[in-house]
Amino acid sequence: MKRIKSGGIFEDKVGYCRAVVADGWVHVAGTVAPGDDVSPDIVDQCRAALAVIEDALANAGASFADAVRVNYVVPNPAEFEACWPVLAQTFGANPPAAMMISCALVDPKYKIEIELTAYRAALKAD
Repeated sequence: MKRIKSGGIFEDKVGYCRAVVADGWVHVAGTVAPGDDVSPDIVDQCRAALAVIEDALANAGASFADAVRVNYVVPNPAEFEACWPVLAQTFGANPPAAMMISCALVDPKYKIEIELTAYRAALKAD
């Protein structure tokens, strides 16, 4: 098993890793836009969260093409549609199964949190 940290502010506070690789599976934790100066725009936050996820996947030896499931958590579901073009471009010809949940996030400045699971049979955890 391989545990991947991204340096996110909540990882040590809460006690989790950005991603865990096990038997070909890459489980990426719920991810929000990083840093203290977070844009109030949901699309900007979506792109920033996806960049963190992309880095975790790369560190695991995977990519968005390996995604099998993604969960989106948004406090205001009316804002989610603005992210659709970014998500469609990110996953392209390899869209995963998906679900959107509406609920409050850990801090009201966050507009979207993204959790992703990928699978790549050739992956071996270190």
